[in-house]
Amino acid sequence: MRTAVVIGTGLIGTSAALALAARGITVHLVDRDAAQARTAAALGAGTDEAYEGGRVDLAIIAVPPAHVAATLADAIGRDLARAYVDVASVKGGPRRELDALRVDTKAYIGTHPMAGKEQSGPLAATADLFEGRPWVLTPTRETDHEVLNLALELVALCRAVPVVMDADAHDRAVALVSHTPQLVSSMVAARLEEADETAVRLCGQGIRDVTRIAASDPRMWVEILSANPGPVADVLAGIAADLEETVEALRGLQSADEEKRRGGAAGIEDVLRRGNAGRIRVPGKHGAAPAAYETVAVFISDEPGELARIFADTGRAGVNIEDVRIEHATGQQAGLVQLMVEPRAAASLAAELRERGWALRQQ
Repeated sequence: MRTAVVIGTGLIGTSAALALAARGITVHLVDRDAAQARTAAALGAGTDEAYEGGRVDLAIIAVPPAHVAATLADAIGRDLARAYVDVASVKGGPRRELDALRVDTKAYIGTHPMAGKEQSGPLAATADLFEGRPWVLTPTRETDHEVLNLALELVALCRAVPVVMDADAHDRAVALVSHTPQLVSSMVAARLEEADETAVRLCGQGIRDVTRIAASDPRMWVEILSANPGPVADVLAGIAADLEETVEALRGLQSADEEKRRGGAAGIEDVLRRGNAGRIRVPGKHGAAPAAYETVAVFISDEPGELARIFADTGRAGVNIEDVRIEHATGQQAGLVQLMVEPRAAASLAAELRERGWALRQQ
């Protein structure tokens, strides 16, 4: 691949363009919002000057799902590229729309990089957005081998991990692992909108974790969910059933009847245990099964260089940090850094950090 055109310079399109440009690919940027394309160009993602040359090697369609088919049909009709990919988060719908438009799709493959942020637009883009993340490819029997190879090259240049799936299977999967969590996060966050200020001040890391993605752009998510409503509704129906049973179990815990209280406790324990079992299946570091790390919790002041110092001291102790979380103290210039390390290293790290003057929380 030597040349590419990116149509749509939002977060995903600009991030892909930045990754390609950084690796020497000539990238042309196209967007119906000329100002957005200029912003992406100013960031180093390519050129937004009118493209009037011959066919490029790859056209990347980075527009909302509802516009993918029409944009692809136009690009293919103009013979814009040797190969075409889209990066929309829904795959089955655009494919069926292209078939309805009788577009020759031999040169097209649907893809979806499983990466993103709560922020949108080119200013949120980074060249390393896709690094180490799954990038789904949905080839069909008609997909040309050269097209598949160019798509795989795109994934490699963005340093992502290729995953081949059927388009409809992909849509059912993202309904569970991406689209439904967005709605559930938003519904939990919505409870805070009119909550008493005293309650809001009690927010800790748990509510921050659950509501993080609720900061996402509503307009963008309406477009995404409009393209995948059925699978998302199916997942939510299952959650609704669990919610109904959980509400009944909690009512049972309120009862004066001992048998109803026992039934309520059993119901709550059941949903929590099923949650444990599901959480275990979420891939951990490097995509492997999640390891059982031990946490060393260190109090840290909110001052420049403190986080670097705790990381450096951990390195001097010869311990690798497998994961890290920061819990901020409400109303104070301080917080708690939770260092996740291999269990065999936890005791020695704790001793080393205490010796270096760090205050640790007892686990």
